[in-house]
Amino acid sequence: MQPTKSFTVCGQFVDILKKQIYPAVIHIQEGKIRSIEKSSAENISLQQYILPGFIDSHVHIESSMLIPSEFARLAVVHGTVGTVSDPHEIANVCGIAGVDYMIENGKQVPFKFNFGAPSCVPATVFETAGAVIDSTAVEALLQKPEITYLSEMMNFPGVLSKDPEVMKKIAAAHKAGKPVDGHAPGLRGESAKQYIEAGISTDHECFTAEEALDKLQYGMKIIIREGSAARNFEALIDLVEDHPNSILFCSDDKHPDSLVTGHINKLCARAVAKGIDLFHVLKAACINPVLHYNLPVGLLQIDDDADFIVVKDLTDFEVAETYVNGILVAKDGQSLIQSVPATIINHFDCKPVSISDLTVTENAYPSEDGLIPVMEALDGQLITNKLFLSGKLSDGQWVSDTEQDILKMVVVNRYHHAPVAKCFIKNIGLKKGAIASSVAHDSHNIVAVGVDDESLAAAINLVISEKGGVSCYADTHHQVLGLPVAGLMSTHDGYKVAEAYTAIDQMAKDLGSTLQAPFMTLSFMALLVIPHLKLSDMGLFDGDRFSFLK
Repeated sequence: MQPTKSFTVCGQFVDILKKQIYPAVIHIQEGKIRSIEKSSAENISLQQYILPGFIDSHVHIESSMLIPSEFARLAVVHGTVGTVSDPHEIANVCGIAGVDYMIENGKQVPFKFNFGAPSCVPATVFETAGAVIDSTAVEALLQKPEITYLSEMMNFPGVLSKDPEVMKKIAAAHKAGKPVDGHAPGLRGESAKQYIEAGISTDHECFTAEEALDKLQYGMKIIIREGSAARNFEALIDLVEDHPNSILFCSDDKHPDSLVTGHINKLCARAVAKGIDLFHVLKAACINPVLHYNLPVGLLQIDDDADFIVVKDLTDFEVAETYVNGILVAKDGQSLIQSVPATIINHFDCKPVSISDLTVTENAYPSEDGLIPVMEALDGQLITNKLFLSGKLSDGQWVSDTEQDILKMVVVNRYHHAPVAKCFIKNIGLKKGAIASSVAHDSHNIVAVGVDDESLAAAINLVISEKGGVSCYADTHHQVLGLPVAGLMSTHDGYKVAEAYTAIDQMAKDLGSTLQAPFMTLSFMALLVIPHLKLSDMGLFDGDRFSFLK
């Protein structure tokens, strides 16, 4: 797609930095803003507003189950012109080759992808990943112009203890003049101060205003996250009023069905509806990300790239037109970006499992009082609770108990044959059947939960047969969405993938799950860097002690 050589756009110009709105004619030539001329209201449509495009300030494209080019097709409809994208999901599977895949595929469409150098591959040593990216590789990645920052430093214990390898990665980013993203859920006080003083500039993991304020006082920028599973908007949005220069918006992880319905535009609408100053909201959505990350994204200034949107109002932010580099990429709810052919990259070597692989014998949890460790999933949060509850024994085996909503969960190593890790989880809600996924942060082994071993094995084997995907199984009925790109993404049309995902998500809910996003929640139950209890392919992990549960 090529920009129109010269054209004009008329409407109410929203000057966010000067806090002004006035009728204007904007002249665009060869993809650049050449002039912005105030005009009389009589000559301008007052029914549309022109403003910089929206930026998702922290997102894992892979979680949309779409390759970058397809993600862009859907995102531009909602006025998103760029992202700050952490490719550590595919990096954990395919290493540097995975990062290169994301960069090259993203270049095929008019969209401002800004990728990071993954800082934690693997995320921990307590799980099996498909690759290792050390400080030498990180330093090399940071030399690429497409790499604009060091991705979220999840190893905050390593920062606090000044682990040499961790500090080399941070130093490499500083040397390259690129910011370092943070990831420090629950970190407060002196520990937060030390983490920030190491040169880490953002955090998207705050789940209370108090935690965010603690980090803001030390100079950190807070990214308000509202994704398909983790939702912190309500807890944090009031911070925008008092800290307009230090707040950004992100989705972090957004499944395709959610992306079809909206993106950063929805956060703007919700914030304005709460009475938060319009210009403060738009700073967080459009301006702050570009300034903080030094993104090559235009801000509707003279000689900027013509990256902007036309919206029908400043309340619902319904997008009429989206432009990237002067190219009209979306109009009236329709994407004008065409799908592009895509290759497949993967790392998957996993044989089908049998029912006997999934049993949990009584001596697995020796206990005089009959209590077993149980992970409690929390809807809308990535953290889990660590509980000790009465388990259900049957013929010398611990089994799922649907009456208490305590179900068996397993993680299967996708990279080589190994014993299956098992535990029990509460709040998934299934009454029959099982669900499984090879989207399992961050190492992306296969995670599954079910009410019986037969269903569990069937759901897992559906994923294995596709060399990655999400599945739902109940008796003779099943659905599977194959994700052949690293076991994380489809190469198909984004809207069709969204339809398929909607159907399989609904099937999981029909089987009893009460979660807003069952598969998204499941995908985080193996994420060891989020407290309090998680399951890796190596065993049950205590996130507070940062060691396997004894």
